[in-house]
Amino acid sequence: MAKILIVKTGGTFAEYAASHGDFENWTATGMGLAPDQWECVNVQAGRTLPAPNGYAGAVITGSHDMVTDRLDWMRDTEAWIRRAVEAGLPMLGICFGHQILATALGGESGFHPNGLEMGVVDIAVTEAGREDVLLGPLAPSFKGNMAHSQTVLRLPENATLLATGSHEPHQSYRVGKHVWGVQFHPEFNADVIRLYRRDQRDKAIAEGRNPEALRIEAADTPKSATLLKRFAAYCLTR
Repeated sequence: MAKILIVKTGGTFAEYAASHGDFENWTATGMGLAPDQWECVNVQAGRTLPAPNGYAGAVITGSHDMVTDRLDWMRDTEAWIRRAVEAGLPMLGICFGHQILATALGGESGFHPNGLEMGVVDIAVTEAGREDVLLGPLAPSFKGNMAHSQTVLRLPENATLLATGSHEPHQSYRVGKHVWGVQFHPEFNADVIRLYRRDQRDKAIAEGRNPEALRIEAADTPKSATLLKRFAAYCLTR
């Protein structure tokens, strides 16, 4: 059976990853995959991505890097994304992955004009999203975990908007039949959000800002987490 490829574009804080696993582990666990059903390529570390044919699907992870950094590995990943789309590979981009997918396919990503969004937010499924194989079961609305300062500013021309929110207008989109981007983190749980909340509080203190102004809710979001298993099922049974 063909495996699902996890394209690692970054990782969480090293100390936390050492005891709790990293983005690729959380994603594979969320998809319900056995160890022999997935493999990971760390493109941030300079690893070369394999040819997209031969895989059942691919997930592009989040990252602490910014799409606007335009590093060499990002350009190489964008070129691979375009080849993967041409090859018909199902793909799911999460947060940074959502943004680099959009950039690779003709959209635009950059800093959100209204700044950081973090914690649990309400996400609304669009009319088109209600018919989507991944987003449809989440309709009409669901809660998702967020941790981002960049966003998809402009969707690719042929993208379909699937979900939106009060802060983030492009919570999810689909390009073609089975290339999805989600700005929210279906692989995050409450503990992960608490970790990022602590990081933001530390940064606020270091910058002389009031950390109490950071009202960041942390909670599990089990409804949004189901999206990962649906993506895996779609890839492995189509």
